[in-house]
Amino acid sequence: MAHKPTGFSGQGFSLRGEKDRFVLPSDMRNPIAEASGERVLCVGRHETWPCLVGFGTDRIARFDEILDMQQAEARQNGDKFDRALRSGQLWSFKKHAFDASGRFVLNPSSVKLGRIEDQLYFHGVGEVVTIWNPQILLGLGDEFDFFKIYCEQEMAEAMAKGKGK
Repeated sequence: MAHKPTGFSGQGFSLRGEKDRFVLPSDMRNPIAEASGERVLCVGRHETWPCLVGFGTDRIARFDEILDMQQAEARQNGDKFDRALRSGQLWSFKKHAFDASGRFVLNPSSVKLGRIEDQLYFHGVGEVVTIWNPQILLGLGDEFDFFKIYCEQEMAEAMAKGKGK
């Protein structure tokens, strides 16, 4: 029986906290931990969007399947597909341990790839969680409106909680 991939949904927002830590949204912690068999968030760069992607280690076993699927789709559409380059993109991720409260430190290479500053916006999109610098996301075009609306809401709620402290 084929393993059913973990699906991620929901949104979240995190300010960089003490000890340079961000916090993974609570509704994403258990699915990622279950997918990894431990509290590990794998983080790489999205193939085309200006953001990072997060996933559990279970996705690694599917990389060849993902490559085959993407290569077949490219052929069907008459597009070029550089399998070695795409493979390099998939395998270029860093593992980030997180504690029971979801706190983790983002690796410097992940920070640079995602152009991360002091805020993260998380948005589950099924197979992965997209991880955004909110300012970059909010500067994108209309096709990202649904992401931007949720981001603004999550950001406002986080800022309101921060002012109450």
